[in-house]
Amino acid sequence: GRRTETGVSEFLLLGITNDPEQRQALFWAFLRMYLVTMTGNTLIILAIGSDPHLHTPMYFFSANLSFVDLCFTTNLIPRLLASHVARTRTISYSHCLTQMYFLISFANVDTFLLAAMALDRFVAICYPLQYCSSITPRLCGGLAALVWASSSLISLVHTLLMSRLAFCPSAREISHFYCDMACSDTHVNQRVFLGAIVLFVAPCMLILVSYFHIAVAVFQMPSAKGRHKAFSTCSSHLSVVTLFYGTVLGIYIRPPGSFSTRDTVATIMYTVVTPMLNLFIYSLRNKDMKEALTRLLSKGSKSS
Repeated sequence: GRRTETGVSEFLLLGITNDPEQRQALFWAFLRMYLVTMTGNTLIILAIGSDPHLHTPMYFFSANLSFVDLCFTTNLIPRLLASHVARTRTISYSHCLTQMYFLISFANVDTFLLAAMALDRFVAICYPLQYCSSITPRLCGGLAALVWASSSLISLVHTLLMSRLAFCPSAREISHFYCDMACSDTHVNQRVFLGAIVLFVAPCMLILVSYFHIAVAVFQMPSAKGRHKAFSTCSSHLSVVTLFYGTVLGIYIRPPGSFSTRDTVATIMYTVVTPMLNLFIYSLRNKDMKEALTRLLSKGSKSS
């Protein structure tokens, strides 16, 4: 693999634990969660695609979110599973950069999609009469294309900047079970960090502003039934936003150079548990989605 300026050509992923019994138990736990995530999100995408009742902007973005969860977990979990059965847990420099590129790209797609969904709910609740003429299929398709393209480009720039960094020998060991390289303190690294902060904060601010206006509009509604309906349309999205940003903050808001057990738990939540919980939030808390999944599964059983 390509070497860094200091000659480090591979990294050692320290993983979660060195205890053989714990590693075996974690292997089966992560495998089950991975299979549930893959199966559940695939079913959600198929249900949304096959059911005309779900061909709406909200479910279009939900399908995109399910797809990015599939990509996100596939980028990380197979490597995690392999590290629990393999004798060596090293990862090459080029493989590390590749994994980081996809990790950043999918994380950016997540943040932008959540912001787009908040904007969709804002227009639906605050400007219901203009909703159909404003949030058109063409606009949704363009937004989704922009989200995926910009996330890929941003991640490419981020990864190329990372590839210019030098690594000291002590940076060869990584506390995560995925590649999150400890970088030298350079101006390049500072630009990368500031860019990541902007990309994290900007969608978050859009979500907060959208929900502030939603809350104002909801509390001005005269009927309790109307308020309940408005809140129920936002509950799934709010749950996913809270879970996503809560786990991200749990990972990255910590003293530099430190990595505790709490950080490991937050990392597992972000990379393994959150994508699995997203599908339960969107399916179990949504009547239309449950009905669509039931119809999809009944069609599958009849055809077989």
